[in-house]
Amino acid sequence: MTRSRIFKNLYRDSVALMQLSARLEAMEGISMASALMGTPANQAMLVEAGLLEAPLPEAAPNDLVLVLRGEEGALDGAVAAFEKSLNPADTPKKGQREEEAYGSVAEALRHNPEANLALISVPGGYAGAEALKALRRGLNVMLFSDNVPIHQEAALKKYASERGLLVMGPDCGTAIISGAPLAFANVVRRGKIGVIGASGTGMQEVTCLADQLGQGISQAIGTGGRDLSVAVGGLTMRAAIGLLAEDGETEIIALIAKPPAKEVAEAVLEEARKTQKPVVVCFLGAPAGSYDQGNLVQAHSLEEAAHKAAELAQGKAPAYASPAGDDLQIQRQSASLRARLKPGQKYLRGLYSGGTFCYEALLHLQKLLPALAGNTPVGSVQKLADIHKSVGHTVIDLGDDDFTRGKPHPMIDPAQRNRRLLQEADDPETAVLLLDVVLGYGAHPDPAGELAQAVAEAKKRSAAHKNGGKDIVYIGFVCGTEGDPQNFREQRAKLAAAGFHLCASNIQAVALAGAVLGGLTPAPAPPLASQSGE
Repeated sequence: MTRSRIFKNLYRDSVALMQLSARLEAMEGISMASALMGTPANQAMLVEAGLLEAPLPEAAPNDLVLVLRGEEGALDGAVAAFEKSLNPADTPKKGQREEEAYGSVAEALRHNPEANLALISVPGGYAGAEALKALRRGLNVMLFSDNVPIHQEAALKKYASERGLLVMGPDCGTAIISGAPLAFANVVRRGKIGVIGASGTGMQEVTCLADQLGQGISQAIGTGGRDLSVAVGGLTMRAAIGLLAEDGETEIIALIAKPPAKEVAEAVLEEARKTQKPVVVCFLGAPAGSYDQGNLVQAHSLEEAAHKAAELAQGKAPAYASPAGDDLQIQRQSASLRARLKPGQKYLRGLYSGGTFCYEALLHLQKLLPALAGNTPVGSVQKLADIHKSVGHTVIDLGDDDFTRGKPHPMIDPAQRNRRLLQEADDPETAVLLLDVVLGYGAHPDPAGELAQAVAEAKKRSAAHKNGGKDIVYIGFVCGTEGDPQNFREQRAKLAAAGFHLCASNIQAVALAGAVLGGLTPAPAPPLASQSGE
C-alpha cells in the first residue's frame, strides 16, 4: 500500500530529507520511503521509482512531498514519526547552538554580517538564482544542489572569478573551509596541505589518509564534477589554486580529478606552476609522466596523492608508490585468500558507495580481469545490460543516479547496498566482494555495523546451502579518521569481526581483489550490453 502527504510551503535541504527517508524506511512494515521537494523533476523521479503513478498536481515546487509504501498498519506511525522529526519538541542541549531560520540570503546576512560563505541546497531549477543573489552580496558559494544547467554554472563561475569570489559546485558534496567540515566531510587536523577536487569521495580519501599520516589540511575546496569540462574551463579549480597560492597556511597543494580535456588541463596546470608551491596532481587515469615537471608531482592513485603530499609536508622528496598486484605482500595475501574459494567461485563483485572509488577501481581492474562490467563504464569496461543483475566480473557505483532516484544515497542509508550484497552472495560464482565504507558528517552513524549484519546473514544462507556453502572473500577499506563521529577504530573492528580483509586504502583493496581473481583460471567473457566509448 502506498500513501503520500504534501506539506505546503515547507522546505528542507536534500541531505536532511535523505536522512529522514532512511530512518522511515528502517521502520518495521515500511518497504520504501522518499521525502523530496515537490519540483517537477523530483516528482518525475518518484514516478520512475514506482512510488507514484503520476505527479501530484496539487504539489508545488516549494512543498515537501512524502511518499511511503508498506503495510497499512505501519503507515500512520511512519507519517507521525516524519511529522515529529520536522518539528522536534526538544530544545537545544547545553552547549549546542540553536539554529535560526531566515527567509532569504539578505535576511541571514543582516543577522550575520561577518559571514563570507553561503551553502545552497535547493532544487536545481532555483539554485542558480540563489547563488547569484549570494555572489552579488559578496559571498562565496558552496552549491550543494545538482541539476543546475551547465551554462548557468559557467556564468556563475565567470561572475565570481571577476569579483575574486569562489563558486564550489554545483553538486559539490564535500569541503573543509578553515577547519569547518561542510556536507559530506571528515574531521581532520589542520595543517599545511590544501586540497582542491572535482570529486567528493576522492577528496575525502586524500584528506583522511593525510590525517592518518600525521599531516593536516589547510583547506579542502570542492569544485563540482563538471568544473573541468570544456564548457566551464576549470574556473573554480583555477581560482582555488590562486587562493591557496596566497594562503599563508597552505604549503602544499593537491589537485584531485578525472583527467580534464587537454586545453582545460593546460590552463589549470599553468595556474599551478605560477604558485611556486609543490603541487601534487592526481588526475586519475592520466598516463605516467604527464605532470612530473617543475613544481608539479604526479600521483597515480588517491592514496599516492595523500602520501606524496604528506612527504612534501615533512620536507621529503615525494617517492611513495601504491602497491601493485605484483607486490610480494599482496601476492602472499592473495594466495591465502584464494585458497579459501571453492571450485566454481570465479567472479569479482564490487559494490561501491563512492563514485570516485568505483572509478579508480574500474581503471585498475580493467587491466587485470576479462570482460569487466559496470553501470558507470570507463575505458574497456562494458556497460551492464541490467544494472540490477551482475554478469561476470562486475563493479557498480550504487551512489549513481540510476540507484538513488527517489532513494537515499548509500552513504546515508546502506540498506540498498546490503540487499545487493545478499543477492551477490547468493550467486554460487561470486568469489570476492569488494566494498568501501565512508565515514564523516552526513554519513550513516554505523555503516560498518549495518554491513556486518548483512555479511552475517549472507554467511548464514551459505551455511544452509546443500553443498556445504562457500567462503566468499570480503575485501574492503574504511575512509575516515579518528575524529569522525562514527569512530574509525570501532568501524574497522566491526568489519574485521565480520570477516573482512581490511586494506589501508581503496587502491590497495582493489589491487588485492585483482590479485585474488587474477590467480584463477580466466573465465570466458560473458555477453554484455555494449562497450564503453569513453
